[in-house]
Amino acid sequence: MPPATTTVLDAKAMERTLRRMADEILELASGSDDLIIVGIQRRGVQLADRLGALIKSRDGLVVPRGALDITLYRDDLQTVGPRPVVGKTELPLDLQGKFIVIVDDVLYTGRTVRAALDELADFGRPARIALAVLIDRGGRELPIHADIVGKKVDIGGNDRVDVMVSELDQRDGVTIVRKDAP
Repeated sequence: MPPATTTVLDAKAMERTLRRMADEILELASGSDDLIIVGIQRRGVQLADRLGALIKSRDGLVVPRGALDITLYRDDLQTVGPRPVVGKTELPLDLQGKFIVIVDDVLYTGRTVRAALDELADFGRPARIALAVLIDRGGRELPIHADIVGKKVDIGGNDRVDVMVSELDQRDGVTIVRKDAP
């Protein structure tokens, strides 16, 4: 019987992947003059912070960062419950004409990204928006793709991808868990 949990990225592989993604972000943005990195709550924020720190440590460039909580922009809000927990949205004041890179941990159906785009539209009109995800697991329900992908995994709808970041989970890594696993 196959194991219930499979490691996709350990801490070292996750660090290498984020370094590559940081380089790809700079390349895509042609530098950083108008670049803003925005993470989607929860783990996308920590990944965005790490990407910004990697860019600073490698290139000396300070890239403004922000955070989006898309809870109130979800198309399934009525199924979340009577009192959804809403986190913090923090964005630089002016997004007009900026190059925004949205960062999320896992890209699956595309609905979280759609909600993030809806929320960003309430804060201004960037010149361009790109998407960077640590894991693309396939299974899209909307026509959304990532511009920068850390790792692509093909898994069934019954499985889930767990991304752990040390800031929240006391360790870094990515695992695939069979849904019927305890």
